[in-house]
Amino acid sequence: MSQDSKVKTTESSPSAPSKARKSLPVLDPSGDYYYWWLNTMVFPVMYNLIIIVCRFACFPDLQHGYLVAWLVLDYTSDLLYLLDIVVRFHTGFLDQGILVVDKGRISSRYARTWSFFLDLVSLMPTDIAYMQLGPHTPMLRLNRFLRAPRLFEAFDRTETRTAYPNAFRITKLMLYIFVVIHWNSCLYFALSRYLGFGRDAWVYPDPAQPGFERLRRQYLYSFYFSTLILTTVGDTPLPAREEEYLFMVGDFLLAVMGFATIMGSMSSVIYNMNTADAAFYPDHALVKKYMKQQHVNRRLEQRVIDWYQHLQINKKMTNEVASLQHLPERLRAEVAVSVHLSTLSRVQIFQNCEASLLEELVLKLQPQTYSPGEYVCRKGDIGREMYIIREGQLAVVADDGVTQYAVLGAGLYFGEISIINIKGNMSGNRRTANIKSLGYSDLFCLSKEDLREVLSEYPQAQVMMEEKGREILLKMNKLDVNAEAAEIALQEATESRLRGLDEQLDDLQTKFARLLAELESSALKIAYRIERLEWQTREWPMPEELAEADDEGEPGEGTSQGGEGRTGQEGPSDPQ
Repeated sequence: MSQDSKVKTTESSPSAPSKARKSLPVLDPSGDYYYWWLNTMVFPVMYNLIIIVCRFACFPDLQHGYLVAWLVLDYTSDLLYLLDIVVRFHTGFLDQGILVVDKGRISSRYARTWSFFLDLVSLMPTDIAYMQLGPHTPMLRLNRFLRAPRLFEAFDRTETRTAYPNAFRITKLMLYIFVVIHWNSCLYFALSRYLGFGRDAWVYPDPAQPGFERLRRQYLYSFYFSTLILTTVGDTPLPAREEEYLFMVGDFLLAVMGFATIMGSMSSVIYNMNTADAAFYPDHALVKKYMKQQHVNRRLEQRVIDWYQHLQINKKMTNEVASLQHLPERLRAEVAVSVHLSTLSRVQIFQNCEASLLEELVLKLQPQTYSPGEYVCRKGDIGREMYIIREGQLAVVADDGVTQYAVLGAGLYFGEISIINIKGNMSGNRRTANIKSLGYSDLFCLSKEDLREVLSEYPQAQVMMEEKGREILLKMNKLDVNAEAAEIALQEATESRLRGLDEQLDDLQTKFARLLAELESSALKIAYRIERLEWQTREWPMPEELAEADDEGEPGEGTSQGGEGRTGQEGPSDPQ
């Protein structure tokens, strides 16, 4: 089931109720529809958190001057609150990893939660008291603050979905700071009106003075004064009354807690950004320190710095596996396939291979970046990997490094024959050309060990790839057919000898087992005979069990020896 899709119930019931139920779909809590509904609920919740405080005994001119607009917005937010409860009754949940779409179970589960109680209390029709107290009492709508958890849930979903989570965290923090300062400014203005405007330097000036009677000036002055207090900047008049002292002490405590929260949040954001950079890009500070301690020449050091700068500016990664290591193996393979499968499928020896084999190989690709003038491989080097050009240009050059024979562009590959052990390869596993990067080039590297590990599970694919490699070598006239036949014959002879050795080893093991059994039997018989002789040399008779065991062990010799034993017992010689 897709996360972005709506799920409809499939319960069996009469036709008319079934049609009614199908008209109201069940939302997936991880889908897009539910996400956008949460973002819609941000507006009524923020409206109540910001506007009601302004109208509640703080700025009466704001309440009286725009009463009709406030009533329209109030009841619009109430309508959205009511629709939100309906949405909660049609939002599925996961049971053992499966989305539950049974509306009866969804309703009973939601009705037993604490959120349902808060949603009901937040929607209680407290506005009925307007009939007695009048419409200029917005404090009756303070219960709308109880819907704030939906705001936090929307922020959490947005943080996980956005491509810039750190920027969103900073924006969310600034919004919280604004709300706190806004509430504090409203309380300051209300306290100033309670103590009397202009009674001292700390409270708001007397509105009778020119310029201080305007609503905008009142709010901006209160907001500015609260900002000075909560940021502990200073330059605020000294309080003169007990109420003012209490207000300042409370604001200072709030400022300390807010400062600690801001510092912790910003430290977390900076740490996350540094951690992300360290995971995506290599740390150049350690390399620079090492080169300085080892007195590396300036030219080589500058090349290393330019390489790091190129990675940082162009946002290129050198370790994609570490970035995806926390994903499940199958999901990690799908991500790698979607990014690199088209590049791998261009290689001729990998064409027409199984899809599962290509998925395994994609996970083994290692991105590498080469600087201008850097050699990817030199003629005569042992080939332990193949390369696929993702971006950039490479030149096949002569030994002097200047003469160019060919230029390789994006999508081409080289070194594929060296990672496959093809019998009769005249060049062996040696590189046959010098390849140098003209500019900054991005390549994918596939090592021989990784290919061998994958092909061990796909023997048919290995045979097919070797056949394609032979065809390529035949076209290049670098395949010795006679040597290949001789090597195949030698391999068959070796395998035949190994089979013969295995058969001989099996025969030897069988004979050794028989000898071991005979040895154990002989040892047991000898032990019985020795014990019998010990009893014969003594004056008391031999136990019947030992005699019976001895008779059973050697029936032929038992009679004569027994007779001798009896003779010895009838007339024992004088021991002296």
